[in-house]
Amino acid sequence: MEQGLTRFIWTYTRRSQIWILFIVVISMIPYYISFDLPKQIVNGPIQGQGFETATSTQIFMRIAPDLPVFGQVVLFEGVPLERMPMLMALSFTFLSLVIINGLFKYYINTFKGRMGERLLRRVRYQLVDRILRFPPQQFRRIKPAEAASMIKDEVEPLGGFTGDAFVQPVMLTGQALMAMIFICVQNLWLGAVAGFIAGIQVAIIPRMRRRLIELGRQRQLTARELSGRIGELMDGISTIHAMDTTNYERADISARLGRIFKIRYDLYQWKFMVKFLNNFLAQITPFVFYSFGGYLTIKGELDVGQLVAVINAYKDLPGPLKELIDWDQARQDVRVKCETVVEQFRAPMLIDERLHCLSLETGALGAPLTASALEVQEDGAGEKLLDRVSLSFAHGETVAMIDNTGSGAEVMAAVMGRAVWPTSGRMTVAGEPIEDMPEYLLGRRITYITQQDYFFQGSLYDNLLYGLRHAPYSVPEATDALAARRARWELTEARASGNAEFPVDADWIDRALVPPTADGARDLDAAIVSALETTGLAPDVMGMGLRARLAPGEHEHLKSVIVSLRHRLRADQASGAAKIPIEHFDTQRYNSRASLGENLLFGELASPDAGTTILRSDAARKIGDDLGLAGDLFDLGHEMAENILELVGDEGEDETLFAQMPFLNPQDIPELRQLVARTHRGRLVDAKPDDRFRMLTLSLSYNEVQMRLGLLSDALSDKVVKARAMLAEALPKELRALITPYQPDTYNDAARVIENILFGKLARNNPETQRKLFDLIVGYLRQAGVSQDILRLGLGEDVGISGRRLNLAQRQRLSLARALIRQSEYYVLNKALSAVDPRQHEAIVGATLQALQRHEEKPAVIWVLSNTRMAHLFQRVIIFDRGSVEFDGSFCDLKAAQKSDSTMVFT
Repeated sequence: MEQGLTRFIWTYTRRSQIWILFIVVISMIPYYISFDLPKQIVNGPIQGQGFETATSTQIFMRIAPDLPVFGQVVLFEGVPLERMPMLMALSFTFLSLVIINGLFKYYINTFKGRMGERLLRRVRYQLVDRILRFPPQQFRRIKPAEAASMIKDEVEPLGGFTGDAFVQPVMLTGQALMAMIFICVQNLWLGAVAGFIAGIQVAIIPRMRRRLIELGRQRQLTARELSGRIGELMDGISTIHAMDTTNYERADISARLGRIFKIRYDLYQWKFMVKFLNNFLAQITPFVFYSFGGYLTIKGELDVGQLVAVINAYKDLPGPLKELIDWDQARQDVRVKCETVVEQFRAPMLIDERLHCLSLETGALGAPLTASALEVQEDGAGEKLLDRVSLSFAHGETVAMIDNTGSGAEVMAAVMGRAVWPTSGRMTVAGEPIEDMPEYLLGRRITYITQQDYFFQGSLYDNLLYGLRHAPYSVPEATDALAARRARWELTEARASGNAEFPVDADWIDRALVPPTADGARDLDAAIVSALETTGLAPDVMGMGLRARLAPGEHEHLKSVIVSLRHRLRADQASGAAKIPIEHFDTQRYNSRASLGENLLFGELASPDAGTTILRSDAARKIGDDLGLAGDLFDLGHEMAENILELVGDEGEDETLFAQMPFLNPQDIPELRQLVARTHRGRLVDAKPDDRFRMLTLSLSYNEVQMRLGLLSDALSDKVVKARAMLAEALPKELRALITPYQPDTYNDAARVIENILFGKLARNNPETQRKLFDLIVGYLRQAGVSQDILRLGLGEDVGISGRRLNLAQRQRLSLARALIRQSEYYVLNKALSAVDPRQHEAIVGATLQALQRHEEKPAVIWVLSNTRMAHLFQRVIIFDRGSVEFDGSFCDLKAAQKSDSTMVFT
């Protein structure tokens, strides 16, 4: 990244700048001619100069330039025209010049815009590319939010300035010179006055604007710091709430905003003072023209046409001068911003870009992986985390690394995974230093995972396959001519902007790294299933699939299978083959496990507010009044509220009670007390509309089985079932679209897969029942041959920002699964399952070692254990103490050493 702004712009836009400068010079010709035409129109046809008689004519468009050596050369004799035709001809010529000048400006500005956007795209790409080549320690010195702010916002002005960097001064200077030359040709004194005032503007205004540049730099820095601080607040929000420091953070943000406000206010004051002075100087010249020029016209030393032409020409002089001054300020501002960005992105020991070259070949590293006298110090000069460690790892061996005291094993693993660079010493593979090896070898042949691996927002499937996205192995062909043109345009623009020319929509999956099955086939789906089962993540993903929703018009076969499984579940339940307590939905019966509202609407709502919209409709109100249901629900709601208030008591903090009433929060109790005080049972007509509806919604949340208040009678439940059928018929089309009714032989698109299979409510919703139900449904799905379809649905679920929709144990197992679906020569796992339950942890470690030992390449597995009791699973154990190797041998040797050395704390 070059530091000189002008040099940087010229380097990457040289050809485009030369072309557009040529166009600018050509555009000066019609621009100058347009100044002289008003004088010809006023003095000629309008005032009658040269048209003394009615039949007088003048030559129009005679082209006869005087050339050196050749003398006058007549290119076009012209056309003789009388007074009125001459007026029309000159007027249309003036209109043509206006159009020509406008087209020149249009072409120049659009060309400049494209040139600027290309360079902006190049700069942003270079900055992101630079981040990808940062050494690991650089990420401790720059905040992600600040880096994003710099790439997104702070280099934005560079795009607008690039097109103006050379074109604008040439074009504006040319326009100003054309106007000045024309004014001087008409009257030298008027030209001298205009030139003198213009010189004052050009000399004084840029000097005054230096203060604006400094204030702008301060604004940029403070805004960047604010962006980084806001990023910190979002990352540390849980700590802020836990420590009760919200008001301290508010004070800090207030102080920062105050500093920004002061800078911006000073900027406004100085900016408009400069603007006032500039406008004042610009208006002095018209004063001179009107006074002194008018005097000369009255005295007969200047004709009216010349004065009009001078005033018209000067009209185009202040604009270019002002824009030229603005250009200089923009140049200084962009220069300062670019210098600060470059300073932030300057990093020592930047990764050589050649090591990031694209390769379709997988390649091989060889053995052994060797550490020679490795030292790692905190921030390069602090505490020693590794102290002259020398180790060697061969293919096929399994190694457990353990920390006795300190974090030597973790740091050693991080060095092997290139997450930490050693302060001194070397890491080699087959004798070759890894710092000289391309990333396509190291990144594919050494798999490194940690306990805090990052997951990008997207589907579980995309994150699972992320470790296989190495190169565009096949590019999809364009489906039509339009798509082909678009692909060519994107490639051309990427090349012109210096961006990567790899199509992102290509197939980036490296199938050569997919572990082969028993028959030698590299089946990606089989590898995914195997990885999920090995890591114990398959049930979690299956559960996600069961909680997914199927879009309307898609997965029709799967939907029909699910409906058939619904009937099978009901039949097995009736026969006793499935002992799962489920009360199924029946259009003719009230479901006691569901709430009153669920029984009344009897369907899945399109949105949380859809139920309120339906219940407020005229159709619902009429049915409630006709059946007397509104009064019954009002009374039930009132009695329900009284019971709740009695159970809650004065303090209102019964957590058990609120757990049984998810529709109610402790904060709602005061409002509920007031509602009960304002209304009376049996007095529906006296209640206000809002109180009436509040009681109605409260009663519809009543669930007899869950709340056990004894308020639901058989008569009321019969009314609800009757109202259900009437409501389904009476709702208008637009409200009917808000609810998808439960139908025994139809898949409900608004409900989840599991809800469609159950088609009812669980009588006992405890963990044991949930486990039995899950096992039963998974068995059904496997027998029906659709378990893989449900698994794919689970893989399609979004993991959220940083994978936060998954818990830490799930993220760690997903990271391990991501490692297992690609073949590497070395697997380095740095406390990869620290958050997993200990029993499951050991089972996963054992299954992982068995799975990796089945690989044809017999990779080395180096695992930093968070639970040292699993060391017996590994052939070799290495124990670190304060950054040095304390023990290196087999597990049996370790047990023997432990018996003889009581200071060894390993168990």
